[in-house]
Amino acid sequence: MGERYTARQFIDVIPGTGGIISDIARRVGCQWHTAKRYIDVHPTVRRAYEAERENVLDLAETELHKTIKQGEPWAVKFYLTTIGKHRGYTERQELTGAEGAPLTIVFKRKASE
Repeated sequence: MGERYTARQFIDVIPGTGGIISDIARRVGCQWHTAKRYIDVHPTVRRAYEAERENVLDLAETELHKTIKQGEPWAVKFYLTTIGKHRGYTERQELTGAEGAPLTIVFKRKASE
């Protein structure tokens, strides 16, 4: 099966897409599934795609840090409960049965066992 597009075409358009596959496909002029296949099959395209996704993640982290510096409580809490959980900043979850009763766990076996 001959390929209609080149890996280079995808690599060249990925920067600035944020890793949005439909945007990549639109820039190349192909269908979403074609762009996804090139990302999955061609290691060079995959690396370009992953680098773009990491760039967006860096941007999001930068904005989160700005918000933390502005003293936004939600941002501070989010950071502590995700990045800071290794220091004990986690939210405790308690599971109970109906109206606070003990939780009952029932294991059922298949008839064939």
